[in-house]
Amino acid sequence: MKSLTLSLFAASLLALNACSSSDTKATDTSATGSTVPEATATDSASMTAGAADTSKTGAMAAGATAQAAPNPSGPTAPHADDKEFMMSAAHSDQNEIQLSKMALTKGVSDNAKALANKMIADHTKSTAALKPIAAKAGVTLPTDMDAEHKALAPTMTKLTGKEFETKYLAQMVTDHQKTANTLAAHKTMTKNTALNGWIDTTLPVVVEHLNMSQKDSDMKM
Repeated sequence: MKSLTLSLFAASLLALNACSSSDTKATDTSATGSTVPEATATDSASMTAGAADTSKTGAMAAGATAQAAPNPSGPTAPHADDKEFMMSAAHSDQNEIQLSKMALTKGVSDNAKALANKMIADHTKSTAALKPIAAKAGVTLPTDMDAEHKALAPTMTKLTGKEFETKYLAQMVTDHQKTANTLAAHKTMTKNTALNGWIDTTLPVVVEHLNMSQKDSDMKM
């Protein structure tokens, strides 16, 4: 009888150990199961956020507009010496002033009118600042357009509205790129301190005009 009791007790202990082991394994499996999904969800969210950031960066890059800049190695107006440079600069001012005055009479858009008025004001100011420097150097500045723009004027006169505006804006881009190139190129040549200072003041304005003209021209396309 005593032996039977001991056997039953031993069997009970074995059963308890088996249940305990089973519970522990179930707990471990449950813990592992809850941990893995959390990590996966976090990683997935991180990847999604990263993809969104990449997409946003790409959109910003695509939307960015490249800014124009002077190219001293590109096309320039004549500027073999300071006298020739100042003559070219004064012609350039007159080219933009007179074409812009014409633009104001051609039924162009408000944007083009605003650009034309800025051209007239800024290029008039540019010539006024150059005059005393030229006078000191014994240079008489021209008061009319250069030969190229005089030849262009009759064609421009025949155009109106959108046709004129498209041609005008394209010409402003071409002219200001060439003027910016000339200013940058001559800055490396001149020994005239006053003229060098005038270039430093004028070049940013010309580049601003170039970018404005390019922007408006792109909008017309």
